[in-house]
Amino acid sequence: MDNWIVKKIVSRLPYLLKVATQILGLSLIVCISCAQAQQVNQNNKTSKSSKTPQVKQKVVISNNKQSGIRLQENSLNQSSKGMSLNPEQFKRTEDEYSNDAGPNLDYRVQRGCIRRSLNEGNLPSNLGLSDSNFNDFFKSQTKGFFERMRGDCIPYALALGNRNRFQSLSIMNGPLQDAKTEIWTFTPSAVGSFLIQQDYLKDESKRFTEIQLPLSDVLYDPKKVGDKLPVELVWELNSVIKQIYPEENNALENTNSLVRLIVDFGDKERWAQIWAAEIIDPASGEIFSSAFWVDRSDIPGGFYTADGESIERTFWTNPLSYRRISRGVGSVRASSKKPVPAKSGAAPTPAPKQRYRTHMGIDYSAPTGTPVFSVATGKVVHLGYSGAFGNLIILEHPGNYRTYYAHLSNYNVELKVGNEVRRGLEIGYVGSTGRSTGPHLHFELRKDGVYVDPYAQKTQLDLWNMRDSDSGLLTREILLLGTPIKN
Repeated sequence: MDNWIVKKIVSRLPYLLKVATQILGLSLIVCISCAQAQQVNQNNKTSKSSKTPQVKQKVVISNNKQSGIRLQENSLNQSSKGMSLNPEQFKRTEDEYSNDAGPNLDYRVQRGCIRRSLNEGNLPSNLGLSDSNFNDFFKSQTKGFFERMRGDCIPYALALGNRNRFQSLSIMNGPLQDAKTEIWTFTPSAVGSFLIQQDYLKDESKRFTEIQLPLSDVLYDPKKVGDKLPVELVWELNSVIKQIYPEENNALENTNSLVRLIVDFGDKERWAQIWAAEIIDPASGEIFSSAFWVDRSDIPGGFYTADGESIERTFWTNPLSYRRISRGVGSVRASSKKPVPAKSGAAPTPAPKQRYRTHMGIDYSAPTGTPVFSVATGKVVHLGYSGAFGNLIILEHPGNYRTYYAHLSNYNVELKVGNEVRRGLEIGYVGSTGRSTGPHLHFELRKDGVYVDPYAQKTQLDLWNMRDSDSGLLTREILLLGTPIKN
């Protein structure tokens, strides 16, 4: 009888072991869930505490030319893993962000220097503006302005929108830039009338510095450029010049062509910033191409050419100086299961059904250690390891935008959660951490927590298009900071 009981227990051992394993696994799941719940509660506490008003302080950095990081008080005490990644942020809608009603996709600028005449008050109509209300307003407001004219022509920058709708007009009191230079900018108001902004170069010149650099150095020798500019501006300048470089003159770097810059080196309250960049021939004074910075309060600022064309889309998709896109948005295999070879005499095992998952983001293939740059000014809201992302940095930008930099091998040692960083700052280095098959940077752009494909042609963000409210800023900068065009 006892032998029968022993045999019965032995025969049931596999089943008992299976039950014990399931019980043990369930206990582990419960423990893990409890740990995760505690972590989420801790994250929520950290998130709430970070919303208190913070005092900005500028970091003292070993390299006195790198001023791309600002600390928030107590930010060093925050955990680098203190951000809970919301699964809702991983979704992607089929409808692209298309702000056709907001950004002016037909925006363009006319620039020149119109010869003076006896009827200078009719300048808008002479430029082709048929708005009689604006023409009358312009004539009534500019009598004193034209009495202070110098030179033989009137520099102007006129911006037009859809169906030649008037956007802004900036005029300057002569093709000279000195303490007596005036810029008047006219824009439509929301109530149907018009606004005037008056600027004087003597006021602006206090914070601006003009720098001239050989074009060949800007394109190919960043070390020489770094002797005159903060390091984050070197990356930004190189990106600007490569975008506005005229393809029809692809041998300009072999000439004496210069890059003329207007730079604000910043202080404790504002970032260093390139406000104007021009490629010019120093002998003839010919301007081959140019770009101007438009500063905005509600969304990140942006660079526009003198023709009103935005070059911001490229900035927001250019986190590496060296890059090769190895994978875009689409479907990728979720596993790499292969058919199991059949044993001799047995029927072949069918191959498992392949599963796919959606790949959000852009993968930039690059060697391990390649520097990764912030594509726009923003605040560090996550810095640490995050599952499949590996080492991850998330930056938050004005306008409810966020950028993600994943699979990093390491971070900038000066970077902490809560820091404000400037565009062009070296924030990390390419790696292969997390769910990665090789060294590359996984980059994402999200708006309101939803992924946006920056390479989709239908994607039109307010970041990349001239808004009506920004028009006067551009025409003003063109005349105030650009090389005057002589008739």
